[in-house]
Amino acid sequence: MSDRIFAGIWLLLCVGGLFVAWQIHSEYAYEPVGPRPFPVGIIALMLLCSALLLLRRPDVVEWPHNAVLQRLVAMVIILLLYAWGFEWLGFPLATALLTAVIGMLFGARLPAALASGVVMGGALWFAFDRLLDVTLPLGAWLN
Repeated sequence: MSDRIFAGIWLLLCVGGLFVAWQIHSEYAYEPVGPRPFPVGIIALMLLCSALLLLRRPDVVEWPHNAVLQRLVAMVIILLLYAWGFEWLGFPLATALLTAVIGMLFGARLPAALASGVVMGGALWFAFDRLLDVTLPLGAWLN
C-alpha cells in the first residue's frame, strides 16, 4: 500500500513539475529546441514510472533483517562523512575511502577494497580534472 501512496504523491508532483517546466523560456536562442525539452522529458519519464508503479500488482515484501538495516545505516553515515570531508580530504582521498568502505560493506576483502578505492579515486579525479576540466579539491593537506 505504501508504494501506491508514494506513487500517487509522486504522480501529483510530476504533474506540477510538468506545469512548471512547460513555462521555461529562454530570452535568447542558444539551441534549436531551447531549454524546455530536457526537464519536460525527465519529468515525463518520472510521471510514466509513477503511473506504472501505481498500476502494478503489489509484491509481498518483508522487512529486511537487522544486518541489512545496519549496513544501510552505515552507508548513510559513510555518505554523510564523505560530504562533510570532501573539501578537507580532497576528492581523490575521500572517494578512495568511500569506495573502500562501501566495497567492504558489500563483502569485499580489505586488500581488494583498498585497491579498488585507490583506483576509483585516482581514475575519477583524472577523468574529471584533466579530461572534463572540472576542478575538484585536492584537500587541505596538499595546499
